[in-house]
Amino acid sequence: MTTQLDLFQEVEVEVEKPEPRTTVRLGRRAAQPNLARNRREALRAFVALLDKLEGKDIWISYCGGSRSHFWLAKLKLERLQVERSWRKGETHRGVIVLWGRRGSCVRIFTDQVFSLREQEYQGYTNWLLDFWNGFGQSPIDPYRHPGYESLQITKFKD
Repeated sequence: MTTQLDLFQEVEVEVEKPEPRTTVRLGRRAAQPNLARNRREALRAFVALLDKLEGKDIWISYCGGSRSHFWLAKLKLERLQVERSWRKGETHRGVIVLWGRRGSCVRIFTDQVFSLREQEYQGYTNWLLDFWNGFGQSPIDPYRHPGYESLQITKFKD
């Protein structure tokens, strides 16, 4: 993007949009959580997890609740392959595509990622990738569902 800094010169400058903030209110108190830091930490942990799971079989589940038109329950991705839209070491916004056999894939848009949680059970491990788009009255992205959603990734123990 070219930007004019003075009357006689134009300079090539990389301009980024500021990170959107949302206000969390509880009674009289209000806070603005640092969504960019949460996203960076969650994506760093998620990419490390995907590097560990690559080549193995995983199951993906998702339930969008009453505002969604579908429910994905235990979709099996055999011999997982991971495709990212950014280079290793960077944690920019983008898309992560999880590929299985026979062309099965799941696309994950990372611009609303909030956290990654791990739940370990006797025969399997669940990882919950959480997405957050603000509250109902003031969503961060007005074109996506407001609120909290999770994508569940399951790996059975061998």
